[in-house]
Amino acid sequence: MQLINKYFSLTDQQKQQFAALDALYRDWNSKINVISRKDIDHLYEHHVLHSLAIAELIRFKPGTSIMDLGTGGGFPGIPLAIMFPETKFHLVDSIGKKIRVCEEVCKALELKNVTTQWCRAEEVKQQFHFVVSRAVMPLPDLVKIIRKSICKEQFNGLPNGLICLKGGELEQEAKPFGKAAQITSLTEYFEEPFFETKKLVYLPL
Repeated sequence: MQLINKYFSLTDQQKQQFAALDALYRDWNSKINVISRKDIDHLYEHHVLHSLAIAELIRFKPGTSIMDLGTGGGFPGIPLAIMFPETKFHLVDSIGKKIRVCEEVCKALELKNVTTQWCRAEEVKQQFHFVVSRAVMPLPDLVKIIRKSICKEQFNGLPNGLICLKGGELEQEAKPFGKAAQITSLTEYFEEPFFETKKLVYLPL
């Protein structure tokens, strides 16, 4: 929790919700493995703060709609839903038990701005202002799937599009998009060594 407080100024309710994540994920992880066993001790750094890198790039306006594609246990969607209570998040994953964990965590946190869907990305019919994701597939494949999911209506500081968290070398993946793909090293936001190889990619669509 100290890590989150270090970088973000939070309301009392947000502090309580973020603080509750540790016990909730430990409990659910003991039943359904959504976070690797060795990683659960680094929940706030490797998962929560990592997800919140997106909040450093853009402050979503109230009423923005966002799909979290391949959400797994709810990252980056759940930390972002706590951070932006007036923004709507739709968490999508093809693995039913992971969606169940998301639903139960959201219920325990009383998050009213999250919906979930157990399906493949191609089956999602709605449109959104942004799609967020953590390293689910190479960028060109991801763009092919989600292009139809981005709506035309614009009202945020950045044009609608894809925001994803990835690691390693991304030059080849981003090449087809030229200068449109903006890649930011997370060391620009966070000083912890974990973030040295982590990147955030924003692509207007």
